[in-house]
Amino acid sequence: MELYDTFALLLVVAALFSYLNHRFLRLPATIGIMVLALLFSLAAVGLGKLEVSWVLVVRDMLRNLDFHALVMQVMLSFLLFAGAIHVDVRALGNQQLPVAALASAGILLSTFLIGTALYYLLTLFGLVPAYLHCLLFGALISPTDPIAVLGILKEARVNKDLEIKIVGESLFNDGTTVVLFVSLLQIAEAGREAATFSVISKLFLREVFGGIILGIALGYVTYWALRTIDNYKVEVLITLALVMGGTALAASLHTSAPLAIVVAGLIVGAKARQMGMSDETRDYLDKFWELLDEVLNAVLFVLIGLEMLVLHITRTTLIIGVITIAVVLVGRLISIAIPLGMLRRWYHFDRPTLRILTWGGLRGGISVALALSLPETMPRDLIVGITYIVVIFSIIVQGLTLGPLVKRLGLSMPASDQPETGH
Repeated sequence: MELYDTFALLLVVAALFSYLNHRFLRLPATIGIMVLALLFSLAAVGLGKLEVSWVLVVRDMLRNLDFHALVMQVMLSFLLFAGAIHVDVRALGNQQLPVAALASAGILLSTFLIGTALYYLLTLFGLVPAYLHCLLFGALISPTDPIAVLGILKEARVNKDLEIKIVGESLFNDGTTVVLFVSLLQIAEAGREAATFSVISKLFLREVFGGIILGIALGYVTYWALRTIDNYKVEVLITLALVMGGTALAASLHTSAPLAIVVAGLIVGAKARQMGMSDETRDYLDKFWELLDEVLNAVLFVLIGLEMLVLHITRTTLIIGVITIAVVLVGRLISIAIPLGMLRRWYHFDRPTLRILTWGGLRGGISVALALSLPETMPRDLIVGITYIVVIFSIIVQGLTLGPLVKRLGLSMPASDQPETGH
């Protein structure tokens, strides 16, 4: 019953905060829910020092919850699929080179820049960090979070080409990130001798290309199944089976589940949703995945906010985290300017676009989940604390100001012209 009680608590809190935000704050749903969860956590921390019993119970429940497993192995696939089925695949194809550059070279460059800067920053504070540990932080903080990005872009009404770049990058950079993070973690734990170029190359091929191939296969099998019947209940069930079964199959094959589900979702959205469904089925499918997406988003951002209850953030960690916010933003700017600059011959990028790509590169639950997966033999508390500070700033400050920045730079669209690329 402990797991049931934990989920019951999260859903009750998510429903309460969603109501309060919709009724009073009227902020974008993800931001409003997390703001309320943070305020609740701060109040609960104070009550916890007074040994208030229910606060101690909630804190113990959160400590026993595997945040990394819940986000990476359960929630992420559902949220990615919900976003992918509404992406304009034709528009994404027109931006394939920028998206590929940002999701590969951009992640690698960002990891190196942020990791190196953090190494020297920690040294200035009298700490003695291992360079590999700093690179691990660079890897986990570099990917933009599709869960955070998709919801906020819907509110910001970014123009179509720019939104496709941001959405495409955020959907595809998880594969690169997981391979890079796992490779660096393997080197840090086993030593450079054990993690050879051959081992890392095989890991990359299996995770990335294996995930893409699996996603193509799953997508077309699902498309075939959906176009041969006309029953919205069965068809919605098939898409649900695709996400859950595909995630389990990817795990057993040691390929990237996020990439597999994204690719499968793009195929289902482009083919099955457009050409293999009746209007009635399409309506039920959209409503089902929109509802599931909203519920899981609410739970995830409640979790991020409530993590404050179990994190130990010292004054030094807070100062380093605040400085690291600037480091991450500068690293983001450089890591997108260089790859996109190399594509300038084929694609036009102006300063407003770079500003939005930099400021709109939100970090979210994926970064926190990866940080929490670090072993205790590393400076886990420090890295988790810094990650949490960057993520909170990213979602609240960048998220709230992204819309006004888009409008000020003249990159927004009228509400009636907003393309259907988000969810």
